[in-house]
This record gives sequence, structure tokens and C-alpha cells, in this order.
Amino acid sequence: MKKITILCLGLMALFSCESGKKDTVVTNPEDYNAYLDTSHNKTYQEAMAQKEFWSKRLRPDSSGVGDLAPLAGAYEQLFETTGDVTHLYSAEKLYRKGIEVSANDKDAFARGLSHNLISQHRFKEAYQLLNETMEGPSNKHQTRLMLFDAAMEMGDYDKAYAYLTSVKDMSDYNYLIRMSKWSDYRGDLDNAIVYMEDARDIAESRDSKPLRIWTYSNLGDYYGHAGRIKEAYGQYLKTLALQPDNAYAKKGLAWIAYSNDGDTKEAHRILDSIGVGHSIPDYDLFRAELYTQENDNIKSELYEKKFLNSLAKKDYGSMYNSYIIEILADKEPKEALSLATEEVANRPTPETYHLLALAQLKNGDPKTALETIETYVIGKTHEPMAAYHAALVYKENGNTEKVEKLKEELLEAQFELGPLLTSKINDL
Repeated sequence: MKKITILCLGLMALFSCESGKKDTVVTNPEDYNAYLDTSHNKTYQEAMAQKEFWSKRLRPDSSGVGDLAPLAGAYEQLFETTGDVTHLYSAEKLYRKGIEVSANDKDAFARGLSHNLISQHRFKEAYQLLNETMEGPSNKHQTRLMLFDAAMEMGDYDKAYAYLTSVKDMSDYNYLIRMSKWSDYRGDLDNAIVYMEDARDIAESRDSKPLRIWTYSNLGDYYGHAGRIKEAYGQYLKTLALQPDNAYAKKGLAWIAYSNDGDTKEAHRILDSIGVGHSIPDYDLFRAELYTQENDNIKSELYEKKFLNSLAKKDYGSMYNSYIIEILADKEPKEALSLATEEVANRPTPETYHLLALAQLKNGDPKTALETIETYVIGKTHEPMAAYHAALVYKENGNTEKVEKLKEELLEAQFELGPLLTSKINDL
């Protein structure tokens, strides 16, 4: 099974929010309380210092080409530490300026821009730009690595694998983390972990703090996939030891507290320490789920509305379309169908097609939804949410045998899916 919202595989029975703690509780506040101190904002301070330094160096006409990339990198770091999407757009402008004025490093700026566009979920633009870059003078190795990333996001899996095999190097960190991603996509979790562990060993041998942070947090996800919750927990703690204000690792801890330990209050407490300096719409949806689990539907609806209002206030583009489609499918099915159709046009992957099938189903068209599922989803992804939506479609079409088969698979992914969705799966 594959990652969907926050983490992955494990074991979770239905429980109440007050008395549902499991015997196999993993989280221990003494392990991470020091990291929940909201004064931990060193990463933000460092990013701001870099932004100010390179901004001062950049000439008013933005022609200081050597200063553009570091300044863009500082803005992207600010986005990662604050969740403020405007920093991502500032970096985009700088990369575009670099492409315009650079005489010798256009391809480097193009790769920077492509990475930025992928972060914005503008996958088609990134893929097109990288292909154009590949045709001209460029660092072919680095460009092929990024072409793999873009091709995977576009569902062009054959080309993605071709790009990956063309840069094969078992001693290359960047190759190994992509082999890990490829293995995960193929449903080969064991090798996904092996490749990521190999990448971790390289990061540690180099004593590279950024690579160690990235690898530890991603290993946490993979160990979660495998039901190795204690090891996942350990990886998030190792991440926080290096970067106490790492929001991703804290979110991982919060999900373990909620989905494995049945402790919604602790999950709320951990999230509180993130939201102070790093406010992104994801956390509102997480809180909405926690409140639903606590049978507080008023607060749950409040945070769901807060999520939608956050998207309305700031232009997040397509970054949250998948979340929006799932919310609107029940409340505004026509809008959900329109948005899902747009998503498929921009990114024809099994992950967008199963959302299209959901929207078709909620618009009273189960036969078309079934055709979508069987043509574009079944056998093409290992993502639990795709399997869940497929089960809904099969149930509406009266295929109980396939529903039971999918239900069995889904109940293996209870940690990833969380108790609320697990309850719905049990009712299929």
C-alpha cells in the first residue's frame, strides 16, 4: 500500500477518543516535548537571513545572475518553514529571470524552475520545460533525474523508468531515492526501504545535515508503510534532533499519536506546536478529522471551512485540488466533477482518475465511474484511497465480490487511513 495523506501501514482498531489508547502505545511525550517549544524557529531565521543577504546583493535591475539562484533557494526554504505560498511564487519569478539573463546556466535555472513548478503541482509545465532543456545544452544527468520526477507525476511511467535506468549508479544518493520512489510505486515496499536506507547511509557518510533530515523523515514514512511504527517514530525523532522545528516530522508524530495510539488530545498538542510558525491548510483538515473522532462535529465543520477559506484567501493553484474534490464530492458534486475533470486533463494518473470516478459516482453515474475505475485505476496503483474509491464504485454497481477483496486489502492499511476511514471500510 502507498502513502496518501500523512503516513502509512499499521494496525488500528476502532476506539473512542477518550479511552481508546492501545496497548502498543508508541509515543512518549518525554521523547519530544523539548521539540514542541514554539520558540524553535531557527530554520525560519536562517532562511530569512539568507533571503535578506542575497536580496541586498541583488542589483535593482535583477541582473546579478549569480545572486538569483541562492535568493530563489532562500524563498523556497521560507515556503517550507512557513507554508506561505507567496514565497514559492517569489522563487518562481527569480528562476524565470535567471533563464532570461543567464548566458551559461540556463539549464540550471530551468531545473530550479521545474522543481518549483512541481511543488506548485504544475506538473505539465515542469515536464515540458525539462524536455525542452534536455534538447539543448544541459547537464544531462541532472536533467534526466528531474525528468524522472516529472514523468512520475504525469503518469508517464515507462519514460520515467527509462530516465531512471539511464542514470543508474548505486553509489548516487539522488539515484537511490528515486529508485526507492519507483519501488514504492510498483508496490515493492521492501526494496523501497532498502534503497532509502542505502541513501541514508550515504547521507550519514557525508555528514550532510539537509540530506539526513530529508532521508530520516522519508524513512519514517516508509517504516510506517511497513507497519514498523516504532521505527517510524524513531526516524521522526532523529529528524527533530537535527531540526527541532521540522513540521513534517511533527505531523508524523501527531499521526502516530492519533492513528496508532488513539490519543487525539496528544495529536492536537503536537499540532499546536506546528501551527505557531508554520500554517498550511493541511493541518486544518487533520484537526477536522481529530474533532470528528472526538464526536465534536461543530469544530470539525469549522476546521473544514477554515481549510477552504485558507485556499480562497491565497492562490494555491492546484496544490490542494485532490482534497477539495473529496470534500465537494458529497456537498457540491457538480463542482467536484468539474474540478476532477480538470485534474485528469492536467495530470492523467491513477491518483486523479480515482477522484474522477468518485465524482462521477456522486453525480449519479455509477456505470461511468466503473468504466473509469477499471480502465485507469485497477492494477495501476497501490494507493489505499484509490482502492477505497474503487470499492465504493463496485458496491454501487453490485459487485460484492470485488468489494470484499478490496476491503481485505484496505484493512491492512488502517494506520495510514486512520480510524475514521477504517470505520467506513468496515461498513462496506
